[in-house]
Amino acid sequence: MLAASRSFTLKCCYSSSPFCSKKTQMDTRSKITHNTAARSSSRSPERRDCTDTSISLQDWKGWGTNSPVPAMVTEAIEYLKLLERDIDSQMNFGGLGGKLQVNFQGDFKVQEDKKHRARYEALVDLEKKLQFFSARQIACRLLGSRGYLCQKCWLPLEDCMCSKVIPYLLWHGIRFWLYMHPKDFLRQNNTGKLLWQVFGVDSATLCLFGIAEHEEIMWNAFKQAGKSKVWCLYPNKNTLTVSVQDTFRREELMGLDSPSSMTNGDKSLNFVLIDGTWNNSAAMFRRLKERAKLVWGEEDLPCISLTTGASAMHKLRPQPSWDRTCTAAAAICLLSELHLLPNFRLCCLDKQADAIEDALVVLLEALTARRLRMGRSISRKERHKSDIC
Repeated sequence: MLAASRSFTLKCCYSSSPFCSKKTQMDTRSKITHNTAARSSSRSPERRDCTDTSISLQDWKGWGTNSPVPAMVTEAIEYLKLLERDIDSQMNFGGLGGKLQVNFQGDFKVQEDKKHRARYEALVDLEKKLQFFSARQIACRLLGSRGYLCQKCWLPLEDCMCSKVIPYLLWHGIRFWLYMHPKDFLRQNNTGKLLWQVFGVDSATLCLFGIAEHEEIMWNAFKQAGKSKVWCLYPNKNTLTVSVQDTFRREELMGLDSPSSMTNGDKSLNFVLIDGTWNNSAAMFRRLKERAKLVWGEEDLPCISLTTGASAMHKLRPQPSWDRTCTAAAAICLLSELHLLPNFRLCCLDKQADAIEDALVVLLEALTARRLRMGRSISRKERHKSDIC
C-alpha cells in the first residue's frame, strides 16, 4: 500500500497534521442500519470501551514501548472521537487487529472508511501518507484492544500467558530493535513481543514503522553507536548478506579485546529485526536503507544471514519458504551462533537463546489452546514447497 518515503520529516505539527483540518468538522448524517452476517463462535467477540478513548503515557508504555505517546497517534484517536460525535454513531471494534466493524447502531465504519481513504489520497507528501497510515492503524488497535488484550503478551485476557514467561537478563553488549509494521502491532501471534517480555524494553526496543518519535529514537541510538555497530537481520536475495561468523571474525571490527571490557551501554551491538509480513518487510527495509543514506551517506546497511531452521511457530504460521522464520526464532539463531564464537563464549548467550525458545513454546501452547477452545484448526496450509532449502 505504501512506498517508502524519499524524505524524513519528523515534525508533527497539529496545524499541518492530516488528522487536523477544517474538513474534520463533518455534518451530521442520517443513520444507516447495516445488517451483518451472524458471527460464528470461532470469531472474536465485538468489543468497545465506552468510558474513555484517551491514551495515557502509562497506558501507552504498558503495550511494550518506552517512548512518549506519538503525537499523530493521539491526533488519530481524537479524530475518531470527533467523528463518532459528529455522525452520532459509536465506534465498534472486533476481529483480528482491533478492526472497526459495521454494527446495527450506525454507520461509523462506513463513514470513517470513506473519510480516511479520501484524506490519505489527498496527501501529496509520501512521508505524511506513511505517518497518517501508521497512526490510524495503531490508534484503531489501541482502542479496539483495550479491555480485551493483555498489554504484556497481547493475548486475550482469558488466554494470558504472562505468568509462564520467565524474564532473563540479556548481555549488556547487545541491543535488539524490533522494527515493527503497524499491522503487526498487538497481533496475537506476533513473536517479536517475546523479546521485550523476556529481556525488557531497554534491551529489546519496539520501533513502529512510520512513527516519527520511534524512528528518531532508534536512529539517534545508531548515530551514537556508529555504523560499524549496527546490523539488520533480513534475508533478501537482492541484498548482500554476511554470516555471523564472518561478521565477527575480526576482534577489531567489534572494537574490543573481550566482551568483559564492555560497560553497560558502551559500544553495544545493535541488531534490527524487521517484524512484519514478508510483503511489508520490503518497504520497511527500503526505508531503513534510505535513512542510512541520510545518516551515513550510503545505503549500504550491513545485513547478517543466519542458519535458520523451522521454528515451532511454523505449525500455526507457515512461512513462504524454509529459509524464512519468525522474528523470535531469528533472535534465537543469532544468539546461538554468536555463542559459538570465542569472543562471546563467556556471555551465556546460549542461555539467553533458550529463554526466548521457552517463551516461544509458551506462546505456541497458548495459541493452540485458544484455537482448540474456539473450534479452530491448529494446523495451517503449508505455503512453501518441500524442495526449497
